[in-house]
Amino acid sequence: MIGFVGTGNMGGAVLRGVLAAGVLAPDEVIFTRTNAQMGQAQAHETGARFVASAREVYEGADIVILAVKPHAVAKVLSELGEPKGKVIVSVAAGLNLATLAAHAPAGSPIVRVMPNVNSQIGAGMSALCANDAVTEEQLAAVEQVFAAVGLTARIAEKDFAAFSAIAGCSPAWTYTYIDALARGALAAGMRLDEARRIAAQAVLGSAQLVLDQLGRHTPSDLRDQVTSPGGTTIAGLIAMEASGFTPAVIDAVNAAIARDAELGQASSVKPA
Repeated sequence: MIGFVGTGNMGGAVLRGVLAAGVLAPDEVIFTRTNAQMGQAQAHETGARFVASAREVYEGADIVILAVKPHAVAKVLSELGEPKGKVIVSVAAGLNLATLAAHAPAGSPIVRVMPNVNSQIGAGMSALCANDAVTEEQLAAVEQVFAAVGLTARIAEKDFAAFSAIAGCSPAWTYTYIDALARGALAAGMRLDEARRIAAQAVLGSAQLVLDQLGRHTPSDLRDQVTSPGGTTIAGLIAMEASGFTPAVIDAVNAAIARDAELGQASSVKPA
C-alpha cells in the first residue's frame, strides 16, 4: 500500500502515473490533501482512497510520499505519531535526509526524491537517495513508483544540487531555447505556432537520440555527425559560441547550484 500526503501537481502526477502503469491497483493507494473537496474529486477520478489526515495515511500505507511544500514538512512529520517502520519519501526541495530524520518518527527509513516537471507526462527524471535505515528492497519499491513517471537515478545526496540544476531547472531553460529557435524562424517569415511545434519536436528527438546512443556516442559525437564542412550547421554553431552559448549554460548551472545552497540554508527545518 502506498500513501500520498499532498496530491497537487507533483503528487497527483506520481499518483496517476503509478495507476496508469499498473504498478498498483486503485485500492492499494491512499491519499490526503488539504482541500477536501478536491480530494474527493480526485478519489472519484482515480479510484484511490481519500482520507482526512496525514496520520491516517501513515497508519494505512507501507510507503508514505510527502508531496507538500518544504515549509509544511515539519508539521506533517510531527503528525505521523509513533514509529512504525514505514518508509517516508520526501519530494520537498532543499530538505536533506538529516533534516527530515530530525522530525520523522525515530528510526524511520527515509528516501529523498527529486522528480522534475516532466513527470506530469510520464517523461520525468527523478533522483533518489536514502538513509541507512532503508533496505535495498524498500528503495527498489520506491524507485518503481517514480519509474512509473519517467527515468530514475540513484545519486549521492551531495549531488542533489547539481541534479536540481540539470534536471529540475533545465526544463525552463530548454523552453527558453525552444522559444528562441521559434522566434528566429519567425524573423525569417515562418508562422510562430508552426515554428514552435517544429522546434519542440527537434529538441525532443535530439534528446531521445542522446539517450539511445549513451555508451556509444557522446552528444559531441552526435553534433559532429550533423556538422558538415562549410555548411549551415557549423555557421550557426560558430555564431552561438561567439555569443557565449556554452559558457552561458555552464553559468546557469553554477548559479542554480549556488542558489540551491542558499535556499537550503534558509528553509532547513531546525531540529526541535
